[in-house]
Amino acid sequence: MLSQLSQTRPPEPTLLATGPVLHVSRGREIYAEGNSADVLIKVLSGLVRTCKFKRDGRRQIDAFYTRDDVFGFEAGTLYSRSAEAVSDCTLVSYRRRDVAILAAKHQGFADQLYAYSLRSLVRSQDHARILGHTSAAEKLAAFLIECSERSSQKDCIMLGMSRMDIADYLGLTEETVSRGLTQLRLDGCIELLSARHIRILNPPRLRELYA
Repeated sequence: MLSQLSQTRPPEPTLLATGPVLHVSRGREIYAEGNSADVLIKVLSGLVRTCKFKRDGRRQIDAFYTRDDVFGFEAGTLYSRSAEAVSDCTLVSYRRRDVAILAAKHQGFADQLYAYSLRSLVRSQDHARILGHTSAAEKLAAFLIECSERSSQKDCIMLGMSRMDIADYLGLTEETVSRGLTQLRLDGCIELLSARHIRILNPPRLRELYA
């Protein structure tokens, strides 16, 4: 009898199955800093950046999100960052109160939600470590390692963001990013196949710079 019940028991709900799908065009805002933080968002396709604008107009990008990433986690009731579509994106959104109800009822869903939130925390810690490096070469090496680890082809990276996006993520200027990539190429660490297509030639050397 128990085996029959286990076979007919409905599956645990998943984030993918509970929210409406949204299509956001490149460059469009998904939500703004200070908006009510009432939804979590999962990326089905495309690239998203979260960022904060300083009083002098400068932008600080704190994270990039790609397929299967979830963003929008906040300790408070308002978003502390803005979210923007770097490319055309397909997203699915979930109301936080509905997520909380599901998490209270289904342990599997709660575990999944915890895993997403933990991944977001680790990403923030990694970004803080990158910003702690002093040289542009070290920051770029760390960034390329991060991209490589998230790429299906570890030795080839197709960047979805611009040089300016990379600069605002690493706390550098666009010119410094370009010079740094050129230097990594001259050092034999990478090959610049195109403006956004990079092949990693010497992963140990990149990791040595990042260490």
